[in-house]
Amino acid sequence: MKLKIKVCGMKHAANIAVVANLRPDYMGFIFYVKSPRYISEVAAELIKYVPQDIKTVGVFVNDTLENVKVTVSKNHLKAVQLHGSEDVDYCREVKGLGVEVIKAFGISTDFDFNQLEVYLPVVDYFLFDTQTPVHGGSGKVFDWNLLEKYELAKPYFLSGGIDLNHTEQIKEIKDDRLYAVDVNSKFELEPGLKDVEKLKFFFDDLNN
Repeated sequence: MKLKIKVCGMKHAANIAVVANLRPDYMGFIFYVKSPRYISEVAAELIKYVPQDIKTVGVFVNDTLENVKVTVSKNHLKAVQLHGSEDVDYCREVKGLGVEVIKAFGISTDFDFNQLEVYLPVVDYFLFDTQTPVHGGSGKVFDWNLLEKYELAKPYFLSGGIDLNHTEQIKEIKDDRLYAVDVNSKFELEPGLKDVEKLKFFFDDLNN
């Protein structure tokens, strides 16, 4: 199965339109105020105009359920990525909104994959990112060999510092659960502004 691609951290109107023309499978918009890629209300107005075949993802970090619900409805989001310490009940509530739920976890050498089991009924995908105190966006790659400890069947997104030079390594991963790759900071001219030419190379390279 062809790997899906998610381009995350979009925030500029014109850039959103151009990246959408590349037809990524997912486009991520960060609704976490402390992020340098936080999307303004003005730019968020464009999310609903992203082509229907692209799944628009709202990224939240320990936000109120009410705010997530309002944001999903207002921006017609198709998926929600939870990047904080949201528990199972929280994920169940979000799942009830009729969106895909992607639960992110920061991976480090001492990460306990057993803690994921309770989330299986309430999320569609896990996302494995590099462990960082600022909830992602570190631009650093974690040791992918750690994923050998992941024994559950739930498919996952691979995230964390992925760049053009990782395409061959990604293609060598023989894991049917690897559903998508999530790219962000390594494809930017500045936080939130994506380098479209670099993304084009990545799309072509990963799919050939």
